Amino acid sequence: MRRVAFLMLLALAGPALGQVTNPGTSQGSDQGPPAEAAWVRKRSAQLQALDKVTARITVLDATVDQPVRFGTLTITVRACNARPPDEVPDAAAFIEVRDSLAEPSAPPAFRGWMLANAPAAHMLEHPVYDLRILDCR
Repeated sequence: MRRVAFLMLLALAGPALGQVTNPGTSQGSDQGPPAEAAWVRKRSAQLQALDKVTARITVLDATVDQPVRFGTLTITVRACNARPPDEVPDAAAFIEVRDSLAEPSAPPAFRGWMLANAPAAHMLEHPVYDLRILDCR
């Protein structure tokens, strides 16, 4: 059900989330939504992390490409983009999450885009932790 909702969101969002570009090129990369989608690159992300066992909520400030820790998770924001001030506020971050309890050769617990205005569209599925993007700065 979540995957269907996510695919519908991607179809509605069109090129804003489906392709990414580097400045000055028309080729794709994983560094952010395209310039024509009116996203502005930012240097840090504000994340909200929840420990479901203790009900502890923590707001994390994560600089792009600098890992931060929360419990057994190592969270690395690879890109963070926000809408310009004259548009409806939104943030999108490309995030990699690794769990230190997983095997070293295991894939990341999460790797992909998270959207502030649609937190359920693409989320970390973990038995102990929840994570969402609040803002890009």
